[in-house]
Order: sequence, then structure tokens, then C-alpha cells
Amino acid sequence: MSEIAGVLPDLLEQTAIMLWMVALALVFGGVGGLAIGTGLTVTRSGGVLQQRAVWWILNVLVNTFRPIPFIILLAALQPIGRLVVGKGIGTEYAVFAIAIAATFGIARIVEQNLVAVPPGVIEAARATGASPWRIIRTVILPEALGPLVLGFTFAVIAIVDMSAVAGLVGGEGLGNWAVAYGYRQFDEVVTWSALVVVVVVVQLLQALGNALARRIMRR
Repeated sequence: MSEIAGVLPDLLEQTAIMLWMVALALVFGGVGGLAIGTGLTVTRSGGVLQQRAVWWILNVLVNTFRPIPFIILLAALQPIGRLVVGKGIGTEYAVFAIAIAATFGIARIVEQNLVAVPPGVIEAARATGASPWRIIRTVILPEALGPLVLGFTFAVIAIVDMSAVAGLVGGEGLGNWAVAYGYRQFDEVVTWSALVVVVVVVQLLQALGNALARRIMRR
């Protein structure tokens, strides 16, 4: 117990840093992913804002960035990170890289959920004379809200996973703490403490996402 008490202050600090990184990356990546995913849905052939050229550009962007392993993307984005956040190392840069990776992953999740909205619902809205933007805002997004919550829950857990790699570019968080002070210094208490916290955080996030999605889909 004394060993656990000894690492508790650092454990709490690094957990807070990890949650801050995840929240910040989710805000930027979530907004970007929602915009791109919605764009992919409504500009595709037969969409309410059909624009094949726009759809093609967005599709190429997502297909280019999404398959790149995060550890490679983390290194490749350093020049852009220096322009955007002023540095290519550190926690701020790690958040930037995670947000970029999350944007394109979330975009595909959003698209997959929005295209599942029944076409009849959209056609009914069109028949009433609703504008494309109104259909997007009041029909497509609300109809897919429950599945979107589940998709975003999956994305948050993936972001937690990506935050563990932040130490490779000098970022802080549980992942770096577990490697630097647990694995490299052969301290099993540090390693297992970080592991338990990550598992608990993921379980809580998944339970919250499931509960929220159930509540939305019952309406």
C-alpha cells in the first residue's frame, strides 16, 4: 500500500493530463470529423447537396490520412505542428497530432452512420419543401444521433489509446509515465497503476456512451 501511496500524486497528475489531452483532441477532432463526415454524406451521388468534385476531394483526404499508423503520423506532422502550435514536440503538439488523426477517423464514422438514415425520411422532408441545410440540421443529423454517440464513444477510446504514444514526442500523460517510470525503471507498481486507470477510464466512457445512446434511441 505504501508503494501505491507513493505514486498516487504522479498518477493523479498524469491522469489529469491524459484526460485534458483527450478532451481537447476530441473537441477539435470531433468538430472537424463531423463537418467532413457530413460533407461526404450530403455531397455524394444522390445526396441533398450533390457535388461530385467536393465528395471526391473529401474522400481522397480521408482515405489518405485515415490508414496512416498514428506513430508515423506523429512524426510526419511535425513541420505542420511547428506552424500551427509553434513546436513539433511536447504535449501541445501531441494534442494537435491526435486531433488530426481523430478528425479523419471520426469523419468516416460519421459518414457511415449518416448514410444509414432511411432515404424515405429524407425524401419526405424534400417533399415538404425543406431546404438542403434544413434537412441536414433537422432530419439527417437527428435521425443518426444515437448511432453517432456510439461512434464518438469508439473514437474517444481510440484517442485515449493514441494519447499513450505522446511520450515519443515529449508529451506527458499516463502512457509516457508508464513507459518512462514503469517499464524503463522496472517499476511494476507504476506500470500496473497506469494500466488500471486506463481500463477504468475506458469502462466509464463506454458505459456513459452506451447509456446516452440508449436514451436517445428510445425517444
